[in-house]
Amino acid sequence: MKDRYLEVLEKFKALEEKLSQITDFSSEEFRETLEEYKSLKDKVQLIMELQRVEEDISALEELLKESPDPELEIELENLREKAEKLDEEIMLSLIPRDPRDVGNAIIEIRAGVGGEEAALFAKDLARMYIRFAERKGWKVSIIDFTESDMGGYKEVVLLIEGKGAYGLLKFEAGVHRVQRVPITESSGRIHTSAASVVVLPEYEDVKIEVKPEDLKIETFRAGGAGGQHVNKTESAVRITHIPTGIVVTCQDERSQHQNREKAMRILMARLRDYYEMQREGEIKSLRRIYIGSGDRSEKIRTYNFPQNRVTDHRINFTVYNLENVLDGELDEIINALISADLKARLEKS
Repeated sequence: MKDRYLEVLEKFKALEEKLSQITDFSSEEFRETLEEYKSLKDKVQLIMELQRVEEDISALEELLKESPDPELEIELENLREKAEKLDEEIMLSLIPRDPRDVGNAIIEIRAGVGGEEAALFAKDLARMYIRFAERKGWKVSIIDFTESDMGGYKEVVLLIEGKGAYGLLKFEAGVHRVQRVPITESSGRIHTSAASVVVLPEYEDVKIEVKPEDLKIETFRAGGAGGQHVNKTESAVRITHIPTGIVVTCQDERSQHQNREKAMRILMARLRDYYEMQREGEIKSLRRIYIGSGDRSEKIRTYNFPQNRVTDHRINFTVYNLENVLDGELDEIINALISADLKARLEKS
């Protein structure tokens, strides 16, 4: 048994003892201790299962020393494989997670190479993330958008509010490529277009001082679909953070006050991202994930309509249910990406 696993067991036992001694169940101490206890419970169960398997392995090895048996040899090999899988599962569970993973996500989608077809694809991606969020029971707001002539999105910003939204969606950042026959194509030729996706966490504990004099706040009439009210009042809000030049627009709500509140939330997330990158010395843009020019060659994922195929090139993972994926069934791809990420981090640890 690895020392790291024994430390987890000892810590869990200490927490169990501490919980039994706390009498005020409404105290902050009880809440924090219980939360830490719960976070270790699943890991402890896996470690205890591994202990039992290792004990069975030792017992079988002793038996086989005294009397060789082909059936016991097979059983021993199965137990060793089980122990190996348990060990990997425990190690993965002990890798520290990004604390931002539990929070909300801000998704920015921009049409890249491909003109009108790229804008239509950007809209398809926006719908995909909206449907994915709806399947999770999360709240989705289209914060801002610029439409193309044919109803696509030149750019669109989504706010997805739900526990764990950022942790699941952060791997979507990058250039997405589509291969299909555009509705504008009369000869039936397949075209390749692209759209870029940026995913930011919405920080709930942002501690950035924003002075009123650093903000330029403008109002204007909202445009696009949304009912007759959109053009009657100046409910849309544009906020410019003068020191950094970051501009946020929100025209999602009927109320100017609500739009201003949402725009400030997006601004704080972008400012946090800006200052984090600045501290790291990596500020080539206002995004942590630099997605380049939106060129097709920079793709992370391809959506191939003729082959009904979606391929994520980072992990060479392919599924043949394109229509379902674009309807928000992203779990299989996202789970594969999370698993690959954890394994890569495990190899480095």
